[in-house]
Amino acid sequence: MDKTAFFQKFVTFTSAVHQVKHEMTKDLKPDDITPVQYSILEYVAVQQPVTLSEISDCQHMSMPNTSREIRKLTEKNLCEKSTVAEDQRKQSIRLTQKGQDMMDEAFSRIEERFLQRLQGAAEEDLKMIEQALDVLQAKVFYTES
Repeated sequence: MDKTAFFQKFVTFTSAVHQVKHEMTKDLKPDDITPVQYSILEYVAVQQPVTLSEISDCQHMSMPNTSREIRKLTEKNLCEKSTVAEDQRKQSIRLTQKGQDMMDEAFSRIEERFLQRLQGAAEEDLKMIEQALDVLQAKVFYTES
């Protein structure tokens, strides 16, 4: 196997993933939050509970900027902080019910767009796509604990 060509396919694939994600989410954000705040909420919705440092790392933001954005989201009642029982110095971030409702609505609209993209796919193709997603999740996109 030509590993360089294989890697180039991966780079092309991940670039396409970012482009499709942008297309599927570009007009979902409510007017009262910034794109950065939406991105944080999306991450929290999928990974919660998370810490400030996890958000900072994943969003490529400094800790002070992350703290400021979380404070703004907390003031808008979209997320909440609580102290981690095992380590009183750490704080856990979760969506509030209002934040969860907002993200559920966004994900519902993304799901519609996703299914629309796959409208003409045969059942066999859909099964192969599902298997490919499972393999990618297990072998490439897993998170190390």
